[in-house]
Amino acid sequence: MVRPTLTAPGLLTLAVTLALSGCAADSVAQVRQPPADAGFDYQLGGAYDPPEGVTVVERDRTAAPADLGYDICYVNGFQTQPEASASFAQAHPELLVTASGEPLVDPGWPDEFIYDTSTEANRAAIAELVGDEILDCQRGGYDAVEFDNLDSYLRSDGALAEADNVALATRYAQLTHDAGLAVAQKNAVELASKLRDAGFDFAITESCVQFDECADYAEAYPVVLDIEYTDELGEAGFTAACEAPERPTTMILRDPKLVAAGDPDYVFEACPQA
Repeated sequence: MVRPTLTAPGLLTLAVTLALSGCAADSVAQVRQPPADAGFDYQLGGAYDPPEGVTVVERDRTAAPADLGYDICYVNGFQTQPEASASFAQAHPELLVTASGEPLVDPGWPDEFIYDTSTEANRAAIAELVGDEILDCQRGGYDAVEFDNLDSYLRSDGALAEADNVALATRYAQLTHDAGLAVAQKNAVELASKLRDAGFDFAITESCVQFDECADYAEAYPVVLDIEYTDELGEAGFTAACEAPERPTTMILRDPKLVAAGDPDYVFEACPQA
């Protein structure tokens, strides 16, 4: 199914030619990228009314889009979501990396299990399951999908290779475009050029200033939406980064838990428009 192209000020419309199994070679989906200078908010810790001036919002696929201009749908494409880990392990144990007979967990997120992307059969099965989540984003009214944990191979104890995840990411890009949605790379700067070649449209980065990675993303993508954090760059560092000529056009500062507005720990700041 192809969503109709929408027109709105500042939104870039581009045609993406698909070459999917079962689709005609000349099948074309219309997808939109967010404007490069958008007011952006990153709301994975809970949905809330965005600050004034925000028109691009990312939320979890289980939340309704903000509907302020451009909406990005979060999908954990390479690991289980915490609330689904146990049920996924029971239903699909063969699709998880294991260690000593147990699902291998992400050490940074110990309630998430790592998908086993090491074989073509596994990648096809995982893509079929995640494809349902992509369609959830489409049906929900989102404009794009962001796939998290592209770099899970680095935490797989050697079970996975970079090429395994790139191959699955390429499937995701095809499925997402087939649904009429744009596809965003999340982090994994070392994969930027390969994923751009695989069809990814723009980048959502965390801490690219903190880790001196912004230029590499900008070289690969026309649109880079960056989130910095108070426990890393900090407010003073963020203010200084906003004044740097080489910074991403769109850059915000958030609290590390991404709590909703109204929480005492909530922080949101945005660089002035370049």
